[in-house]
Amino acid sequence: LCQAAAETLLAGLGWERDSIDALIFISQTPDYTLPATACALHGRLQLTSSCVAFDVNLGCSGYAYGLWLAGKMLDGMAIQRVLLLVGDTISKTVDPHDRATALLFGDAGSATALEFDPLAAPAYFLLGTDGHGERHLMIPASAHRPYQGDDTRLAGRDPTCLFMDGGEIFNFTLTHVPPLVNDLLALADRPRETIDAFLFHQANTFMLKHIIKKAKIPAEKAPLNMARFGNTSSASIPLLVCDQLPQLTTTTLTVAMFGFGVGYSWAAALMELPPLAVNQLIEVSP
Repeated sequence: LCQAAAETLLAGLGWERDSIDALIFISQTPDYTLPATACALHGRLQLTSSCVAFDVNLGCSGYAYGLWLAGKMLDGMAIQRVLLLVGDTISKTVDPHDRATALLFGDAGSATALEFDPLAAPAYFLLGTDGHGERHLMIPASAHRPYQGDDTRLAGRDPTCLFMDGGEIFNFTLTHVPPLVNDLLALADRPRETIDAFLFHQANTFMLKHIIKKAKIPAEKAPLNMARFGNTSSASIPLLVCDQLPQLTTTTLTVAMFGFGVGYSWAAALMELPPLAVNQLIEVSP
């Protein structure tokens, strides 16, 4: 998915492959445990050997985290262009008989191109973590630490499938995200009225409507698209941009992005997006 998105993006931009200095791949459903999927993508995209490539294991907060990380890397010297690839295929991890997850998640990958510009408007980020949420959204037996069978909530469940404690996730989100909106606006010293779009990780429509109301955001400024795509984890925010903000190809918009969930992990970004050369939604057959 991310490879197809990257090919479409690079063709639309007209970027030469040897001009890309770094590739960041963010996902919790990589192709392999090893090698890093970023290395595999590097080869498939035929990038140069001087291009930095690495994976980041993050889910719902991953896109805003990735923008922050790419922004920190862009120094105008060694790193002038970054290809940020973010996506998940969470549907492969769910138990088809678990109504809490099987009906909720979708799959998507995204590609974002970032280029150093000394005249770019400032971007603002807030990042956070609460590792006490470790066990509320997880795949218990998914890597190299054997599952101990010590969580009664998992009794009778397949520990190799995704588990989500919906009540805990709901409480975490309603507690942390509305203050995150206020804190980001305060950091950037921007009133709500100056933000063109509030882009939330598409976790759950019912929950998002609560957040939007609690954060005092006009509903028309907080687009939703879960009914069409479901929860696409780390890719939900860039998917929202392509699906709900087609005017970004001709108009500059000030947007605020909020990713939150598994970890617990959260990240918020406020930035001015100039007209995008490519803002396209594509579909890829399995």
